Formats: sequence, C-alpha cells, structure tokens
Amino acid sequence: MEFDAVILAGGRSSRLGGVPKSGLMHDGVTLLERALQAVRGAAAVAVVGPDPGNLPGGVLSCREEPAFGGPAAAVAAGISALEQHRSGNPRHPAAAPLTLVLAVDMPRADAAVGTLLAAAAEAPPGDGLMSVSTDGRRQPLAGLYSTAALQRCVAEARQRGALENASIFALLARLEVREVSVPRGSTDDVDTWDDASALGVTGPADSHGFGSHHRGSHGPGLRPGVPRLNSTLEANGEKPG
Repeated sequence: MEFDAVILAGGRSSRLGGVPKSGLMHDGVTLLERALQAVRGAAAVAVVGPDPGNLPGGVLSCREEPAFGGPAAAVAAGISALEQHRSGNPRHPAAAPLTLVLAVDMPRADAAVGTLLAAAAEAPPGDGLMSVSTDGRRQPLAGLYSTAALQRCVAEARQRGALENASIFALLARLEVREVSVPRGSTDDVDTWDDASALGVTGPADSHGFGSHHRGSHGPGLRPGVPRLNSTLEANGEKPG
C-alpha cells in the first residue's frame, strides 16, 4: 500500500517552556526520530516545522505559513511540499493515494500507525481513518487520509482564508472518516512536563549527555534546543522516501 506522510513538528511548546518537542528524548532517540521510524514505510515524508538539520536522505523539510500558524496550516504546508516533490519526480509524478498525518509528540505512535495501515489494507478507507484511544478520544493527528480528500480540504480552507490558527478538526470537518481503535497509549502525547514524565520522555540531549528527567513543573536542568539527529535510521537502511 503506497502512502506519503506529513509529520507535524512545529508549535510553540508553550507549556514546555518553549523546548521543541521534536528534540525531546525517548528510549535514547528524539521524538522526531521516533516519528520517522513510525512512518518508515512511506514513499515520501515531509517534516513541517523549524528545520532540525541532519534529516535522513529523501525526507523533506518545510514550514507552515505563517510560522506557528497552527495544525491546519502545517498540514497544508506538508501537502504542498509533497505535491512539489512529486511534480519534480518523473518516476513518481502522481500523489500517493493515502497520506499519513502524524504529530511528533506521540512517542508510542508506531503502534497506532501499524493499526491504521492494517485497517486500510482490510477495507477501503474512504476519506480516511482516524485513531481513537481506548478511552474514546479521537486523535486526528494520528490519521491516514485520502490524499485527494486532504488536498480538497486544504484548497477549500485556503480559498476561505481559513487555514491560519485553524484546528485540525476544522480542516477535516467535511470528511467522512472511519474511527479506528488503536492500542492503549499509542496516541498519548506530550503537552506538559507531567505528560513527558508519565511517558518516559526526557529533555533534549546536550553536550554533556541526555537531558535530565523532569521532576517539577518548570523543567529544571532542561535546555531548549534540538539535538543533532543520530544515525539510527540510516544505519538500519530505513530512509523514508
């Protein structure tokens, strides 16, 4: 099954004191690396947010307009980057039929992604599939959508001037998506340091090693910044796209 992927890795991280989520650590790798591993079957991948540098070969980097313009604007930027990439690639000029949308702050998202792909293989996904946690919470930023439907939503929202600061639910409001129950904890995300602690996520790596595990509400000992991505993906030959 061919699909592209858009990883949302921007946002102000205001409840984390401005520390970029993409550079937080889980099991020795950054959350961005974990997201890239989760979408490793994608034909093409666009990471939306500040350029972290050292992305694996073939992974696109782009930014929403304006910066910090919200998830709808970020999805639009990712879709546009993938369209431009496809148009310049004579071997794969057509868009993949499906696009996986994934937020960077879910360290266990690989289980959700696997469930979505399995569900799409079992039955036509229509406009798309959206993850639903075991407690009934819908998570549109762990979803597998019809690329044509996403492109249509983005075009309509752009025409209305309704992309900036719009929610992902607003962007997808006209789609008829099927909800898919995903494994427990696979869509748990990091919005606060308490969330990070509960998920085993620590601060960014620095020159002295991995950041300290958070023990309080203000993240003492944690330094903002995105660490250098390690070479785990390339060493394993897992280069998305």
